[in-house]
Amino acid sequence: MSTRLKHSEHTPAGSDASSSSPRLVAVIDIGTSSIRMAIGEIAADGQTRTIETLTQAVAIGRDTFTGRKISRSTIEGCVRVLSSYRVVLDSYGISRDDQLRCVATSAVREAQNRLVFLDRIYIATRIQVEVLDQSEVARITFLGVQQTLKADPHLSAARSFVVEVGGGNTEFLVVENGQVTFSHTCSLGSLRLRKMMESLKTPIRKEREFLENQIDRFVSQALQQVETNDELPTELIALGGDFRFAAEELSAELDENSLATIPINTLQHFVDKMLPLSVDELVHDFHLTFPDAETLGPALLTMVNIARRLNADQLRVSDVNLRDGLLAELASDDIWSGDFRDHIFNAAIDLGSKYSFEENHARHVANLAGKLFDALQMHHRLDARSRVMLTLASLLHEIGMYVSISSYHKHSMYLIQNSELFGLSQLDLQIVGMVARYHRRASPKPTHLGYSSLSREDRVVIAKLASILRVADALDRSYSQRIRDFTCAVQKDWLIITIPGIDDLSLEQIAMKQTAQLFEETYGLSVLMRRSKV
Repeated sequence: MSTRLKHSEHTPAGSDASSSSPRLVAVIDIGTSSIRMAIGEIAADGQTRTIETLTQAVAIGRDTFTGRKISRSTIEGCVRVLSSYRVVLDSYGISRDDQLRCVATSAVREAQNRLVFLDRIYIATRIQVEVLDQSEVARITFLGVQQTLKADPHLSAARSFVVEVGGGNTEFLVVENGQVTFSHTCSLGSLRLRKMMESLKTPIRKEREFLENQIDRFVSQALQQVETNDELPTELIALGGDFRFAAEELSAELDENSLATIPINTLQHFVDKMLPLSVDELVHDFHLTFPDAETLGPALLTMVNIARRLNADQLRVSDVNLRDGLLAELASDDIWSGDFRDHIFNAAIDLGSKYSFEENHARHVANLAGKLFDALQMHHRLDARSRVMLTLASLLHEIGMYVSISSYHKHSMYLIQNSELFGLSQLDLQIVGMVARYHRRASPKPTHLGYSSLSREDRVVIAKLASILRVADALDRSYSQRIRDFTCAVQKDWLIITIPGIDDLSLEQIAMKQTAQLFEETYGLSVLMRRSKV
């Protein structure tokens, strides 16, 4: 095992460096080939400063990508690493749950015995490990790199492809004008490729050909989904230790406040030099750890392939990592507001456009639903995340019409739950899909697919949000967006919605009568819609 200490400071662009009463926090990333921890301070104004980082090698990915299970010896190795980290955490006085976040990515997520792994870690170290799905990794990665993109005027004006070639997966983010326009994860990982070659007993002379064929297939599938945009210059930004190593070897300047630049032709020559070397030779000649040596060649070759397909003449290398994003998330009062929320909404609009949705109606229902959510805050007591889920379900509640008018609400649920929306976990997508599914007709039932497997808390959230969506949708039953304002008041057992400026509400009242049952069942309130007398 190897340990690396690093002292650094991350300060958001344009922020004041002075702060008071910083709180100590720590983040741990259990990856495919190492467990990394960062200890930092979060100031009162949200600035973060990394005090110390530690890295120790593990073999989780080697086990998972070969045999689908994490071996007992590897589990115990992880226990030893995390136990040593616990000692460090205790020395800093980091003991509360809100001071520590420990996450695991694809190597743990794909292991058949992941629950055994998680339970053993908790029993031995009291550390609760959160297994991230692919979209959550993309969200956290973007939080880490966002300030870098904002701070560079050239990158702000460009179409930036942010790519992280991990041991198990490759993450693609496309950012234009500060907005994420594409997010995708594919099962193309440097360690996964290495283990695939070993399992197929690929001859040494055929290794490069094998790698190039696999990489070409996955990269072409990923980039085919990205819409072309010739109006903006293209920038390719790499994250990850393999590319930081390449930047250091090629004497490209790399620090926490700027990106190193490597010409693609130079990177190609470097790849040609590295690929013929065995893992043992890389360890001996370049003082790499064994896990780092295993991933280097496939990762660099993948990035060269991506660069060629994008016609990029240079690679920009960032020092940002997943721990930076985790610290940024800990520092944020509410990630479900502001810029991050807008990125999710834009992704939903793009998804709706893909299925030819009625955008004006969808946006208007989302706006009405948001107003109802705010007006009923004392009754539902839900948080900002739930408001985002409601808005997304409102925007996408009719995309199932692309499949069929008949039972379109069920088709909407299927399309949502089987799509990628930037920043949303699989559970988030499941909730959004079910809220859209229940915006009409039947109320939730235990027999409905996937519903009974949810926790009671999530089932209650779905009922509360779907009830509000039904009322909002009824308010625009004319599809004319003519009802733009209203007031709400609760009197005894009634929710009274008063609407100004509309003389005839008969269409909306009929729609409300047809759909308000779920609202009445959930909130114990009947809905009355009436014209304003003023």
